[in-house]
Amino acid sequence: MKRFTGLGLSLILAAVLALSACGKSSETGTENPASPPESGAPVELSVFAPQSAGIESLDVNPFSKHIEEKLGITFKWNTTPDAVFNDKKLLMLASGDYPALIMNAGISKADQIKYGMQGAFIPLNDLIDQHAPNIKKALEDVSYLKSAMTAPDGNIYALPKVNECLHCTYGQRMWINTTWLEKLGLEMPTTTDEFYEVLKAFKEQDPNGNGKADEIPMTTSLDVWGGGVDAFLMNAFIYNNGTTYLSVKDGKVILSAAEPEWKEGLKYLRKLYSEGLIDKGAFTQNGDAVKQLGNKAENVVGTVGYALISSVLEPTDAKPRHKEYDVVPPLKGPNGVQLAGYSVGAGDGSFVITNKATEEQRIAAIKLADYLFSEEGTVMTSWGFEGDGWRKAEPGALDYNGKPAAYEALKRDVPEGSLDVTWWQLGTMLMVNSLRESFVAPEDPLGNGAYEYRLWLAAKKYEPFANPELVYPTDVFIDPKDATFIAQIQKTIQDYVKSNLAQFVTGSKDIEKDWDAYVSGFKGLQLDKYLEIHQKALDNQG
Repeated sequence: MKRFTGLGLSLILAAVLALSACGKSSETGTENPASPPESGAPVELSVFAPQSAGIESLDVNPFSKHIEEKLGITFKWNTTPDAVFNDKKLLMLASGDYPALIMNAGISKADQIKYGMQGAFIPLNDLIDQHAPNIKKALEDVSYLKSAMTAPDGNIYALPKVNECLHCTYGQRMWINTTWLEKLGLEMPTTTDEFYEVLKAFKEQDPNGNGKADEIPMTTSLDVWGGGVDAFLMNAFIYNNGTTYLSVKDGKVILSAAEPEWKEGLKYLRKLYSEGLIDKGAFTQNGDAVKQLGNKAENVVGTVGYALISSVLEPTDAKPRHKEYDVVPPLKGPNGVQLAGYSVGAGDGSFVITNKATEEQRIAAIKLADYLFSEEGTVMTSWGFEGDGWRKAEPGALDYNGKPAAYEALKRDVPEGSLDVTWWQLGTMLMVNSLRESFVAPEDPLGNGAYEYRLWLAAKKYEPFANPELVYPTDVFIDPKDATFIAQIQKTIQDYVKSNLAQFVTGSKDIEKDWDAYVSGFKGLQLDKYLEIHQKALDNQG
C-alpha cells in the first residue's frame, strides 16, 4: 500500500477490502484469545513477512506490540518490500534458510503439498486441535474451509486468509448511467434485448445533451477486476467465470468457451460491437484509458463492465459523478439463462509454520493464528484500535441487514506521510460476511465512507442469480505431478479464448465459418487432458 494522501482511510480501507479477493461473536463462536505461556517468559518467534509502505515498521507497529503483550511473544521480524517478497520467499525456501513462520506467504495448493511432503512446512492438524479453538470452530462453520485447507494426504500445511465479502463473491458486474436512463425515459434493462435497446438509445439520443454524438454506450478493459466484454454479458448464455472459463455441468467439468452456448453469446457481442455499442478500445485499452473516458468534462460513458465503479470514478462527495451509476442486475438471455458470476474460496496459503520452529514456537505461532482468527483479532487487524478505526455501535444502530449493529467504522483522515498502526490483515484472519455486515449501515450509501455498503447493496441484486453447482471451485488441490502441466496449459487456453473472443466480436473472424476450427483448436492445446485433471481433482475433493 502506498503512502496515503488526502483520501480518508475509511475509503482506502474499503478499496483494499474490495480488492482483496466476512460474524458476530455469537455466530462465529470465537473464543477468548489465547493467553501468554504459563512460564511467563516470552517466546521468540522469527517471522518473514512483507513490509507495506503505508504501515509503520513491524518492529514498532502498535498492533505488533499489542500482540506481543497479549500472547507473550517477541517477534523477530525479517521483512522485505511487497514487490520483491515472493522472489525472496522462493529463494529462502530453495536454500533452506528460512524462519519459523512465514506470513502473507502466498503459497499455492501445489506448493503446499510440495513443501509439506518435503518436511519444510509442518502439518498443523494437531496444533489446531490442541491449541486453536477459533480455527477449529471455523473449520466446522465455514462450509468451504476444511476442503480448501486440507491436502490430499489429509494434512493442513498452511492457513488461508479468509476474506469474505459479498461484493467479492459477485464481482462480474455492469454499471449503468441511471441519469441517462431517466433522461431518456428508459427502465433498467432486464434482458439482453432490452440491454441492446438501451445501448442503442445511449448512442443515438444524445443523453448527455451536448448536441454531439460522443456517447460511448459500453466500455471496459481487460486489466481491471471484473473487466472484459464477456465477464458480465456471457452469463446470459452460459456460465462464465471470466478467467479460467471452467464450469461444471451435471458434475462434469467443461470449458464454457468451447460450448455451443458460447457461440450464441459471441453472436450477441458481435451485434453490439458491429453497431458501435461497445467501445472500439475494449480489447486493447487499459484501466487508465477508461478512467480518462469516465472523467471527461462532459460525461460520455453509458455503461462500464467492471466489478467496481471506483475503478473509473472516485467515490467521494467531492467528485459526485459516481452517484449517477448503479449496477445492472443479471440479464436474461434468449434461452432463459440468467446467471451471476460467483466466486467463493479461501485462496492460497497465507500463514505457514516451518520445520525451523521448536515445539514451543509452534504452539506460540498457532496461538497467534488463532488470535487473528478471533473476532477481536480480525477487527483489529482490519480496522485498527477501538476508538481510532472503530467503536462499538450505539444502542439502536442497525447493521447492513437491519439488525442491531455490533460495530461502527470511524473515518480516519490520515495525514500524508503518516503511517498506519495496524497490520492491514497481515498473515491470516477470519473475515466472514456476518462480521462485515455487523457494522453500522451508513444512512447514505452514496456518501463519503459508505462505499463498501454501497457495493454490498449492489451485490444483493446479484445474489439471487447464483448457481454454485455450475461453478468450478477455486480451492481444489491439483495432484502435484499435474501441477506444472496445468500451470502451463491454463495460460495457453486462457490466451487462446481471449484472442478468439476479440477476433469473433470485432469481426476479424466469422463466427459461423470459423467456429468449428476454433473448437478443433482446443485439441492441440490438450484440452481433454486439462479437463481430465480438473475432473480428478474435483472428484477427490468431493
